Amino acid sequence: MEPIPDDPALRPDGAGADDPVPLYLRRTYSWAYLDRRTLGWLDRPSVVSAILWGNAHRLMQAAVAAFRPGSRVLQAACVYGGFSAMLARRVGSEGRLEVVDVAPLQVANARRKLAGLPQASVRRADLAGGCPGWRAYDGVCCFFLLHEVPATTRSRIVGHLLDAVAPGGRVVFVDYHRPHARHPLRWPMAAVFRWLEPYAESLLDTDIATLSAQSAAFSWQKRTLFGGLYQIVIGDRRDTEAAA
Repeated sequence: MEPIPDDPALRPDGAGADDPVPLYLRRTYSWAYLDRRTLGWLDRPSVVSAILWGNAHRLMQAAVAAFRPGSRVLQAACVYGGFSAMLARRVGSEGRLEVVDVAPLQVANARRKLAGLPQASVRRADLAGGCPGWRAYDGVCCFFLLHEVPATTRSRIVGHLLDAVAPGGRVVFVDYHRPHARHPLRWPMAAVFRWLEPYAESLLDTDIATLSAQSAAFSWQKRTLFGGLYQIVIGDRRDTEAAA
């Protein structure tokens, strides 16, 4: 794995006072997203697959397939493994992928991984504060982000992501869900959530489509996978101009 340049501007503590890394991220996920020492280990397809109990490729493929080639897509937060490259290849040379993340280290790492894909770009921004390209995207993809943020922040992020979808466009959320009562991983995952993912429990029984008033402008479909442990939620924004 190529080393990331030791640029002070890309260190977690290099965030300016006007756009700091959120406190919840520093307190809860510093080890996972703000520490160079764990980055090389976590950003491996084998590790990502293990974390998702062998379902990583299946979930990534389902998310990527929801977008059309040639689309302009916003990816909400960087993702370990090859997800962003898969999405960039899906939109192709006629499309555009913009990846937004609040953590400088993750931005630098994603830029390195996407360097050979000119249709992809990565920039730093806090999605809880709003989305660039207001209603300018054909698609928005949020892959395993919502379980990692507090409930109030989650609602703001969902609202801003929905606002970033153009009429006729699509938003895709992939995340954890409450597994079936007899799922063999129900209790092990409950322990993992308590230990490592303290915000996940508040998402498991939540209907993502209810988190923002903007949801009314979308038609929604939801399916669960792997005994209910994962969910894929797709919202299609009604093309109001076409309807008019």
